[in-house]
Amino acid sequence: MNRNTRLVFVAAAALSTSLLAQSGWPPAPGHTTMHVWPGAAPGVAANLPAEADTTTAKDGLVAGKPVIRIGNVSTPTLTLYTPKGNNTGAAVVVFPGGGYSILAIDLEGTEVCDWLNTAGINCVLLKYRVPHTGPYPKSAAALQDAQRALGLVRQHAAEWKIDPNRIGVLGFSAGGHLAAALSNHYEQRLYEPIDAADQLSCRPDFAVVVYPGYLALADQNFAPNADIQPTANTPPTFLVQAEDDPVHVENAVVYYMALKNAKVPSELHVYAQGGHGYGLRRTERPVTTWPQAVETWLHTIKILPAQ
Repeated sequence: MNRNTRLVFVAAAALSTSLLAQSGWPPAPGHTTMHVWPGAAPGVAANLPAEADTTTAKDGLVAGKPVIRIGNVSTPTLTLYTPKGNNTGAAVVVFPGGGYSILAIDLEGTEVCDWLNTAGINCVLLKYRVPHTGPYPKSAAALQDAQRALGLVRQHAAEWKIDPNRIGVLGFSAGGHLAAALSNHYEQRLYEPIDAADQLSCRPDFAVVVYPGYLALADQNFAPNADIQPTANTPPTFLVQAEDDPVHVENAVVYYMALKNAKVPSELHVYAQGGHGYGLRRTERPVTTWPQAVETWLHTIKILPAQ
């Protein structure tokens, strides 16, 4: 390794360490963190690369800030973030995005939990397996993690001061697809049941789907994804996406129409501009006000108390 290469390596390592320290990841000791699986996750191969922050100096900024990109996740975890003040008893399991390749763990994870906590909502951040773990049915791994996660949250609901009938999911991009997939694949586990958590329902009570992918098939003139078919039992759903999203706004629009046809109470917000991957970070574009619309919707569907 020559001197210039060493300098680049050291600079990248220093950047990664600094970003992690600022991101709230890994979680502070005060947060409850648990493994999703008591042993190895279903189908995990041996000798996989170590989990790591894959962020580099070349990665773009969002609202002037970098994004932490966690890769090579083979041991999924749940981390509980509890409101410091008023606890409404509602809870949201958060699925960061990243194309089923990485997890944007701060932009679409820890920062989301901070917001939910300010609204009195418990947040459970799922670090699910990546890469190559979705979309279902191409791979069932991420959906297995999500199904197991919902059961675990319900199993620990009393301990964590959570109402087991007010547990929803919120996902971004690939995580938005995962939230929709779980909303429609909850009747049967995609793995052999392990313990009491797997005897509890993994159906979310509501879903928030933010700039999703994989819900409309671009190579089939944006036909609905046949592997995600809403029924009358699909939970109430909030969708948001920008018209200029390169992942295609049709993902939200087509899924909304499928929900409407199934008579699922749903709300769709489409903005003219915003692109993709903005998380909760405020910019001058109106799309970044979507969290306030979600809070209003949660009051409307009685997940949060009347205002």
